Amino acid sequence: MGERLRERYRDPRRHFTFEYYPWYSTDPWRHWDESGRRPPVEISASALPLLGAYDSRSARTIEQHARWIADAGVGAINLSWWGRGSYEDESTHIVMDVMRAFDIKVTFHLEPYSRERGVRFADDVLYILREYGERRRWDTLLLLEDADGGVGPIFKSFVTLLSPTTTDCLGVTRPVDIYVPDEVWRQQLARVRSEVGSDFDRITFVADSLDAPRTRAAGFDAGAVGNPYIRPDEWHGFTAPFDRADIPFSFAVNAGFDAVAPAPPPADPCYRPLAFEPPANVRWDVDGSRARAHQLSALRIGHSLERTLAHQTDPRSASWRRGFLLVPVNSFNEWHEGTAFEPMKSYGELSGAERLVYHNPTDGSYRLDILRSLLELVV
Repeated sequence: MGERLRERYRDPRRHFTFEYYPWYSTDPWRHWDESGRRPPVEISASALPLLGAYDSRSARTIEQHARWIADAGVGAINLSWWGRGSYEDESTHIVMDVMRAFDIKVTFHLEPYSRERGVRFADDVLYILREYGERRRWDTLLLLEDADGGVGPIFKSFVTLLSPTTTDCLGVTRPVDIYVPDEVWRQQLARVRSEVGSDFDRITFVADSLDAPRTRAAGFDAGAVGNPYIRPDEWHGFTAPFDRADIPFSFAVNAGFDAVAPAPPPADPCYRPLAFEPPANVRWDVDGSRARAHQLSALRIGHSLERTLAHQTDPRSASWRRGFLLVPVNSFNEWHEGTAFEPMKSYGELSGAERLVYHNPTDGSYRLDILRSLLELVV
């Protein structure tokens, strides 16, 4: 498989992208204090990072991140972006400056940052292209090259093709305040293509969608989903409709899910804690049970990478026919959801009190080490 990718794509590692979150701060606390946690005594992370609670604008921290990412064989990051003037937006230049020094490209994952996101989407994409592409003379923005040699920017949107209403466990139906009609998406994407499309061979808009007809109707070029609860053995049922519609699609490489539970639990009668994934009844205070949970996560990394590449390199897939390759890795540092490949402290490094709180493994770098060993065969 690695030989096929290297023959078809000039720089395969650019097609592997870490989901990256530049939203942490320690003065004042940002994100480390979610879910009722009170840092520095306890941070909002299911496992304690090797670097501890850090500031996303610290050049030293970003340098260590970039070194780990480059060593793993990943050639790009996908920044979680929350609108112009947001903390994440204001962190972008320093992140790009450091990533450039390690030859890592940067693209953007546009989050549900406003109820008006739909009608602002084109303006925000054009802002990103000007501020982080043109203004920097395209030094770090990811311009992805497809198999045919065509080059252009790629943007992913999260929480995209929603239903206008939702019904809770009590049967109460409410409007979804961030719902965007498909026609609005289509108009916004068409406007971007109209204004700057001639500057690139293509612009690729990726939706986190499992609905092929709506993805096409809304004007998106591809689909990509990082939901770890959709297991690799189930993926074909979701990818087949996209292949029939000739829309490239990718599932993300992942190690599962281990979310921080809110403390105290919400009073909402519909609240249910999110389960550990891959499925396991874990006792974190029991060595064997904890080791088994991390073994399952390790297996998921290999299985998800194998399955997403098998699909995207299948000559029958839309991705292969269109010469499009995108392999998201979810995530580098989303600590609240326990998806991080960023190294954790090893269990033996934790204090007695920390062992009661966090789910650290025996080997804190096992996820990144596994990914590195697998990508050595591919890129």
